[in-house]
Amino acid sequence: MKFQDLNIITPILKALSEEGYTEPTPIQEKAIPVILQHDDLLGCAQTGTGKTAAFAIPLLQLIYNKKPAHHIQCLILTPTRELAIQIGESFAAYGRHLPIKHLVIYGGVSQHPQTKSLDNGIEILIATPGRLLDLMQQGHVSLKHIEYFVLDEADRMLDMGFINDVRRVVTKLPNKRQTLFFSATMPMEIADLAKNILQHPKYVEVTPVSSTVQAIDQQLYYVDKEEKRNFLTTLLSESHIQSAIIFTRTKHGADRVSKHLNKAGIKSEAIHGDKSQNQRQNALSKFKAGEARVLVATDIAARGIDIENLSHVINFDLPNVPETYVHRIGRTGRAGATGSAISFCDYEELGCLKDIEKLIGKKIKFMNSANSLTQKDKKAEPKENTKKDFRHKKKTNYSKR
Repeated sequence: MKFQDLNIITPILKALSEEGYTEPTPIQEKAIPVILQHDDLLGCAQTGTGKTAAFAIPLLQLIYNKKPAHHIQCLILTPTRELAIQIGESFAAYGRHLPIKHLVIYGGVSQHPQTKSLDNGIEILIATPGRLLDLMQQGHVSLKHIEYFVLDEADRMLDMGFINDVRRVVTKLPNKRQTLFFSATMPMEIADLAKNILQHPKYVEVTPVSSTVQAIDQQLYYVDKEEKRNFLTTLLSESHIQSAIIFTRTKHGADRVSKHLNKAGIKSEAIHGDKSQNQRQNALSKFKAGEARVLVATDIAARGIDIENLSHVINFDLPNVPETYVHRIGRTGRAGATGSAISFCDYEELGCLKDIEKLIGKKIKFMNSANSLTQKDKKAEPKENTKKDFRHKKKTNYSKR
């Protein structure tokens, strides 16, 4: 199937062609016709499936067909600043030949440029919950003309404690509207929220959340906790790792890993919640431009980041929540490309590993570190650990944490 087969208008088709897109992904193929028919939609899709275009393309078309009105007709609510910015970039790309204005608003920066753009009139508002509610309270944002509402990454809204803010926003929306609800996972609280805000929705699911992207080669190394940073340096000395996002569990851990890599001559940048918006965007820009080979990130900072041709994701720390593993490795192997996910596991993380393998329904491929890496620095060589070594160590009961 081609995008032309989805009854998309010529200006958007032209923009898609300029972006190099000819065939829709499965979620785009399923969701675009539903949205163009003005139906509510409940979408369950993993990261990297083309979800943003699945709602951006038809919404641009619906607004264009109704004629832009220079007031907010469409609201997209998303959990992080980085994701909001990327959604804004998508609307700019697909709508470049349309007379439709959009604005991205988020906290951590001056509100003056944002309120000035609001005063000039826009049709599409992409927002994080905190800044949106703040500007609503100040009288800069009115939602009374909203015809289209998108709640993106609903499960991450729950994880980040935004669910009550989302409910507050929903109470200010007109009852008559089209609502699009996207979530990679569907915990009970998110399912209940969906029931309350959607009216007779069509359900679209692409790739069950328990399965990972098949194109991703998943590898596992058992590494003692104190050896992880040296092991990482050795691993990155391999030339086939062109670019990598490295996930740590904590902000301080991200800073320590980035500092260690830079000291070893491996250019890296760190992003996490303690960094200012400008620092985070600067780090991301350097990584995208190839000025930094490695981006070290926490989960909240990295959710929704879309990097073209990212070769590797490295789990320096395994996540406590198994679904987070799926989201992490989904940063690579996007849009049909191949990719690799490498995970480090120390004996205290064996419980996390067990939960992850249960969720994805398979064992992650175990690698013998001493034989599979070129050891250029014997002092930095990690200990040769085997499954047997780790299984006989004292295990932490993660189910009680």
